[in-house]
Amino acid sequence: METYILILLCIASFVAGFIDAIAGGGGLIQTPVAMILLPNYPVSSLLGSLKIPGFTGTSIASLQYLKKVDMNWKLLIIMALFSSTTAFLGSYLVTIVSNDFMKPLLLCILVLVAIYTFIKKDFGSHKPKDLPAKRLTLYGVLISAIIGFYDGFIGPGTGSFLILGFIIILGFDFLHASANAKMVNMASNIGSLALFISKGKIIWLIAIPMALCNGLGGWLGAKTAIKKGNQFIRIFFLIVVVGTLIRLSYDVFLK
Repeated sequence: METYILILLCIASFVAGFIDAIAGGGGLIQTPVAMILLPNYPVSSLLGSLKIPGFTGTSIASLQYLKKVDMNWKLLIIMALFSSTTAFLGSYLVTIVSNDFMKPLLLCILVLVAIYTFIKKDFGSHKPKDLPAKRLTLYGVLISAIIGFYDGFIGPGTGSFLILGFIIILGFDFLHASANAKMVNMASNIGSLALFISKGKIIWLIAIPMALCNGLGGWLGAKTAIKKGNQFIRIFFLIVVVGTLIRLSYDVFLK
């Protein structure tokens, strides 16, 4: 592998880690870059390898959030278990079936999310909902199971979808949604990694240096999000949603 290719992959991974720590969607950057720069590698191997930097960046960002943001540990542990399990199943399924049929549906959803986030200026800045414990747990299980499966099966935008679920359904503000989403996303990465490692799909030559750069980006992104607060995260979230929208539009209409 040419040195400049590895350098470009590491730069993309750093940017991905920074953005993902704030609003999710880091996969929208490093996945296409890896596909373009390494066209001769199997797609399954690239996707498996990118889970390593994704997991590293998410983990380091989570540690930063843990220092400053309160977590609902009982809810998070339950969500993490479901997220990791369904992500493993999603990653297994993607090895035997095509996931293209879901992209048009996701495209429609993202259009609505982008419009709603742009129009509703106080989205993600409101006071938390006071949901009953049983309902909070039920909603958390549904969110983590569905989005965990999505992470293993498709991937890009998982962090953004988790943030969206925490805000709309569980009633978190942007800062707390982003912090808690990182913990659930970390669990889904573990589930997917278990599958890809067991299948021998990791290219360690790119996975390890990209992980270091993604981790640095995740550390810086989380510190920036904590310092800047809800409105800053809202703007970043909207940018990521629009980016996801453009990516899926390309896949559905042009690719």
